[in-house]
Amino acid sequence: MQNFQHVTPPLRLFHGPDSLAHLGRELDRIKSQRAVVICGDWLAKGPLFERVSAALGARCAGVYGEVLGHSPVASVEDAATLLRSLDADAVIAVGGGSAIVTARAASILAAEGKPVSELCTVTEADGSLRSPKLSAPKLPQFIVPTTPTTATVKAGSAVFDPVSGQRLAMFDPKTRVQSVFIDPEMILSAPRGLVATASINTLSMAIEGLTSRSQDALAQGALMQVLRLIGQNLPRAAREDDPAVRGQLVLAAILCGQGTDHTAAGITTVLGHAIGARHEIENGTVNAIVLPHVLRFNAEAAAAGVADVAAALDLPRSTAQETLEQITQKVTSFFDDLGVPRRLRDVNVPREGLADIAAHGMGDWFLRGNPRPVRSAAELQQILEEAW
Repeated sequence: MQNFQHVTPPLRLFHGPDSLAHLGRELDRIKSQRAVVICGDWLAKGPLFERVSAALGARCAGVYGEVLGHSPVASVEDAATLLRSLDADAVIAVGGGSAIVTARAASILAAEGKPVSELCTVTEADGSLRSPKLSAPKLPQFIVPTTPTTATVKAGSAVFDPVSGQRLAMFDPKTRVQSVFIDPEMILSAPRGLVATASINTLSMAIEGLTSRSQDALAQGALMQVLRLIGQNLPRAAREDDPAVRGQLVLAAILCGQGTDHTAAGITTVLGHAIGARHEIENGTVNAIVLPHVLRFNAEAAAAGVADVAAALDLPRSTAQETLEQITQKVTSFFDDLGVPRRLRDVNVPREGLADIAAHGMGDWFLRGNPRPVRSAAELQQILEEAW
């Protein structure tokens, strides 16, 4: 019998047309009177904001409506300044992954009173990674998602530093969401393309979790269900705007976020990080391009996980090599149906930049979870060359 522990953080989730009606009550549970909304400009100035405002009532102390993609440091610092100036007692993130991460990261900065550079995970001289202990109490987090993002239930907040081109990751379990409100009108507000790329990110993370070295059966069950939900609903989401279908994709993302807390990630996630913000490409698009090549790189080291992925995608039993090819064909057919680019050159990633991307990837926390050890940047560059 294997020793392991599986601790599931508490989460209160409300799904359906009546979900936003619970937002005010949830704030009342923690005696919040000065909640601040963090969202993008399009939402802050649009008609959907009235739904959130009505649910908050007099509890709303203000709005930060300038969230930017990939959560750049300057934007996060501005949001933190607003939280402090308004004496916020809760944060409501409304939107996709960037709004959610900005809300968490701003809460960390507002509470700790230090720059991101002093709060993020750093690589020591011996190659080990160290995350500072962020001990200050944090504002309670509440989320009204518009996209199916795994960021909803995570404790990490990775912000982008345009100067260095680096993602700076802060980790604080006290910033995990308390309540999530999956409202049909809110999740229908996202363009189909954004729903698709976010769900591809979910699919990629679930596959990486299943093929990791983890042997957590509870996480395995959740991640296999994620792939089933993606397989059943993602093709439909590309053709029609059905709130029930999108709701299932949001639930898949939440299950994936929870499941991958107990597994590891790997090269697909790392390359999404290294390429996405620096080249202004959605992580899901990068995932779709590199995932087949990463699967082949990891296949021998992740044979049991590959079999689980095949079972979740309802593929027939076969030899290891045939199973791998069936999986890659299945996922690439998803991507083709969604019109996702197939090569890095198609999204304007320059070939001469691949070595730099590989070098950045070697410093990513998630690389150590890859089932096949990555011993040099040259191995990452080879995968990038194959995907280019």
